[in-house]
Amino acid sequence: MSDEPLLPPTPNPVSGPVSDPATGPATARTAAVIPAAGRGVRLGPGAPKALRALGGTPMLIHAIRAMAASRAVSLVVVVAPPEGAAEVRTLLDAYALPDRTDFVVVPGGETRQESVKLGLDALPPGFDIVLVHDAARPLVPVDTVDAVVAAVREGAPAVVPALPLADTVKQVEPAAPGEPEPVVATPDRSLLRAVQTPQGFDRATLVHAHETVTDDVTDDASMVEQLGRTVVTVPGHEEAFKVTRPLDLVLAEAVLARRRLNDGF
Repeated sequence: MSDEPLLPPTPNPVSGPVSDPATGPATARTAAVIPAAGRGVRLGPGAPKALRALGGTPMLIHAIRAMAASRAVSLVVVVAPPEGAAEVRTLLDAYALPDRTDFVVVPGGETRQESVKLGLDALPPGFDIVLVHDAARPLVPVDTVDAVVAAVREGAPAVVPALPLADTVKQVEPAAPGEPEPVVATPDRSLLRAVQTPQGFDRATLVHAHETVTDDVTDDASMVEQLGRTVVTVPGHEEAFKVTRPLDLVLAEAVLARRRLNDGF
C-alpha cells in the first residue's frame, strides 16, 4: 500500500449542463454519496460490512454499480473507513466500473452523519441533486434510482423510496434486554412506510440540513424534516433491502443468483 497521503482524486472537470440521453437536456447534474465507513458488527467478525463479498464481489462494488447504472448519475463519492481510503480506492481500481461515471474516495468520520457530511464537502460545483445511498443496500434496481432523481428534478426537496408494511406494528414501553415489553399502541400500518435508499435531495437543502441539525438521526430525510421541508416518497423495491444480518446475506446471494440466471447480470 502506498505511503502517500489519502487525498481524494480530482474528478473530471464539470463544464456546465450536459445532455442526458435518459432525460433530455440536463438542468441539474446528479451525484451519489455512499457512506461505507461502518463496521457492520451484526454481520459478525471479519471485514467491514461494505467489503463483505456478495457473489464473489464486495457489497460496496455492487452498491456503486447500482448508482452508476443510472444515466442520471455522473459522480459517485465513496466515504471510506477513516483509515481505509487507500484500500477502498485500490478496490475500486480492481473492478470494472462505468467509464462515463467519475468516482472519488474520501475518508469518513466516526458516525454515519459525519461521513455523509464529509461526502457532501467533497462534491465539486455543478451538482445540484445528491443521492445518499447505503452501501449495505447492494441490489437496489436502477428504476428505483431513476424514480428518486426524477422526483427531485420535478421540485421535491427530499425524496425517499418506501414500501408499505406487511406486518402489524406495535409500539411498546422499552424494558431491559430479555424482559417482556408492554404494548402501548398499535399504529395504523396503512399510514406507515419502510424507507429505503437512495434518498434524493436538492443539494442546497441537504447541505443546510447537515449544517443545522445536530440531533443523531437514522437517515438524512429526517434531518430535512426537522427543517420543516416536505419529504415525499416514491415506490421502493423489495430487492433494495438492507444487508444487516447473516440471513440477509443469504437472501442477497439468492437474489443475485436469480438475476444472473434470468438476466445475465
